Amino acid sequence: MKPASENRITSEHRGHLLVLGLNRAEKRNAFDQRMLDELVLALGEYERDPNLRCALLIAHGDHFTAGLDLADVGERFRKGWQLPAGAVDPWGTFGGPRLSKPLMVAAQGYCFTIGIELMLAADICLCASNARFAQMEVRRGLFPFGGATLRLPQTAGWGNAMRWLLTGDEFDAHEAYRLGLVQEIWAPEELLPNALKLAARVASRAPLAVGATLASARQALEESQDAAAASIPAKVQELMASADAEEGLKAMLERREGNFSGN
Repeated sequence: MKPASENRITSEHRGHLLVLGLNRAEKRNAFDQRMLDELVLALGEYERDPNLRCALLIAHGDHFTAGLDLADVGERFRKGWQLPAGAVDPWGTFGGPRLSKPLMVAAQGYCFTIGIELMLAADICLCASNARFAQMEVRRGLFPFGGATLRLPQTAGWGNAMRWLLTGDEFDAHEAYRLGLVQEIWAPEELLPNALKLAARVASRAPLAVGATLASARQALEESQDAAAASIPAKVQELMASADAEEGLKAMLERREGNFSGN
């Protein structure tokens, strides 16, 4: 992807895959107000476009993000950030609607604060072997407000989460893998090609089934396993009556990949 200098977030459609890029490389992709707004609006467009089935968030330059540009966004957060109309809240802590479709993240270099929280809120995360992580808010008189206090203990376990949240120390890609923050580590030059391949596979799967899988897993985490289990029978009946389920059966019998319409 070639970055467009006038945009903080680049956007590229690859069939059913949307590739979004953080594009403020000269500032190590630190999030200013423009970048925050452009990202949540781009995700809103992704959510509403029935042709798009998976989004991959990458970053231009050597680093994923140095975190929030507090000099630029501090006042906005002091007053309470109001998401622009049509936006989706990927972090789930700013009061906007959430994504119902898959979000993947591929990070290299610095991935600090809000970048980690994007990964924790995403569905699949990859990183380069040179990635460096830090949830450093306690070193700045703040605390993580993009979901790290909610999700890192759930992902990594209480003690593992507090080791990094309460110190603000940096950790490397291998520790990120041990914590469950990332699912795969690649050499820097191999990160983007492999992230694109994996995201394209997700985008090729039956979108109704992918959405139902995400919704069921999230309901189990956010409500309870009993609530999620109670929702399964009706969803199974709905999916079994879909054109995609019929296509899936044909594809299995014909020993080929399915060509799904989302119906």
